[in-house]
Amino acid sequence: MLATDLRRLTLPEPPPSLDPAARDAARARFVRRLREENAVLVAHYYTDPEIQQLADETGGCVADSLEMARFGKQHPATTLVVAGVRFMGETAKILSPDKRVLMPSTEATCSLDLSCPPDQFAAFCDAHPDRTVVVYANTSAAVKARADWVVTSSIAVDVVAHLHARGEKILWAPDRHLGRYVRERTGADMVAWEGACIVHDEFRHRALAMLKASFPDAAILVHPESPEDVVAMADVVGSTSQLIRACVELPHPRVIVATDRGIFHKMKQAAPHKDLIIAPTGGDSATCRACATCPWMKLNALGALAEVFDSPANEIHVPADVSRRALRSLDRMLAFSAGRAPVRNAAACETALN
Repeated sequence: MLATDLRRLTLPEPPPSLDPAARDAARARFVRRLREENAVLVAHYYTDPEIQQLADETGGCVADSLEMARFGKQHPATTLVVAGVRFMGETAKILSPDKRVLMPSTEATCSLDLSCPPDQFAAFCDAHPDRTVVVYANTSAAVKARADWVVTSSIAVDVVAHLHARGEKILWAPDRHLGRYVRERTGADMVAWEGACIVHDEFRHRALAMLKASFPDAAILVHPESPEDVVAMADVVGSTSQLIRACVELPHPRVIVATDRGIFHKMKQAAPHKDLIIAPTGGDSATCRACATCPWMKLNALGALAEVFDSPANEIHVPADVSRRALRSLDRMLAFSAGRAPVRNAAACETALN
């Protein structure tokens, strides 16, 4: 199934930068409003370092999308401020329907989400009624509502291996590279949507090989949303959390990292003695669009955070029927990752998550 051509996507302009005085004022205002609103900041590893630092310093969370979902559900705050992209805010709202969920910009989307329109995806599912529908977390609430399972990159292989062992055939969406990686690791019978991440799709094997030749003592860490020939060069393939752990545990003095460069903030904290190198996104005289940085993550700027409580437009809403159906597939993800049996109906999901 063909998806949106990444070259046709209109990328957002980065928000204006603030001078030091304005940054200090914005930061102070946001911290004050967090306390006043009984709110907590939940940020993804790909956001700017100053946003990640702010989350850590105010008792929030910096994590991958799976841990963001867990943290937001379990935290006692009545308002969640999600610094990430829209599907993360929607997931937070589905799992915490009684909480107010705010985002600095509701325009912060994801190329994988955009590549998988719900109506086209529904038709794809209708054409394969005998398959278990497994979707990556980087999808809209409406796509999750049509799925049997949601997975993150940290558990995708394990979930599909579990389903394959039960004899189930898989319909996978939306990332074609991650889908191929999962199929190769599990041997599952899979049909796949043809989406891709605008960041990871740009990493290039030839340029990476040249970089490795320049740094033969470097380990190569690759997110599985990357192209097949890039993944083949990796010493470690994994989710953001798994790559951070590998950075710490591997003996190599330096690491070449094929994922969004926002991850460097946590890697430097976890392994300050390591030399971190971003993997190339083109090659000699090549150009890139994302250049190892998600342009939508950049919308989570400090100035926008300072104003997040001021406008109703920053609040995330998910229709009740969509939320109810998406909750089933999300609960299966959380149940599987926690090592307990997934529940099978919406009522049980709501009980399990409360």
